[in-house]
Amino acid sequence: MNRIAKAFDHGKAFIPFLTAGDPNLDKTEEYIMELVKAGADLIEIGIPFSDPIAEGIVIQEADIRALAAGTTTDKIFHMVESIRTQTDIPLIFMTYVNPVFHYGYDRFFAKCRKVGIDGIIIPDVPFEEKGEVVEVAKEYDVTVISMIAPTSEARIQKIASEAEGFLYVVSSMGVTGVRNEIKTDLPSIMAAIRKATDLPAAIGFGISTPEQAAAMAEISDGAIVGSAIVRMIEKYGKHAGPHIYTYVRMMKEAVSRVK
Repeated sequence: MNRIAKAFDHGKAFIPFLTAGDPNLDKTEEYIMELVKAGADLIEIGIPFSDPIAEGIVIQEADIRALAAGTTTDKIFHMVESIRTQTDIPLIFMTYVNPVFHYGYDRFFAKCRKVGIDGIIIPDVPFEEKGEVVEVAKEYDVTVISMIAPTSEARIQKIASEAEGFLYVVSSMGVTGVRNEIKTDLPSIMAAIRKATDLPAAIGFGISTPEQAAAMAEISDGAIVGSAIVRMIEKYGKHAGPHIYTYVRMMKEAVSRVK
């Protein structure tokens, strides 16, 4: 069983996200280990980019801080290599096609395999154009995770039937960020996904409270949380570790109670 599948093999998954290099890469490594200790099932690591079109202001500003701190893709790979000596948790990158393209697809995915990255999410590559990236990633055993948005309804079955690893279901229209309410008809989207595939599907965008995480886990295979954690790092900076641990432990417990 590959590592991504293992994230979903013992109940509902909790998947946190943070931006690599915010406030610096040593702290990112420390915070990732806090996520592991708190019970995360899979971790998304954001590679900062200057034009993150799918992100709200919280993650945009984290990207700016990370780039200003001198974060580079090579330095992130080095950090992941160190993390892999400490944990076997599934790790996936979330970034945009520009940094991957400029690094070179072959070189990028070869490095992913070398350091132990299991998958990647690239939100600005349309489903119809993902072939080139998927082809190269597959050569290096890196899974390209597909996203299903509320606007994808007509294409859900096609996207789901071709997906690998797990499906990232976008809860709301717009960019990432904390939301007070999630009004999308997610049960209908999940029903369409279930008809097309038995692949796990986790819901992200806008989730910040244990109640929201549990509600998403009720209808899917897990909850994904990013902006709430990144905001915590923004607030506490180099002292965010204990706060991240407490928050993620609480969120993991909330999804774990869902059967």
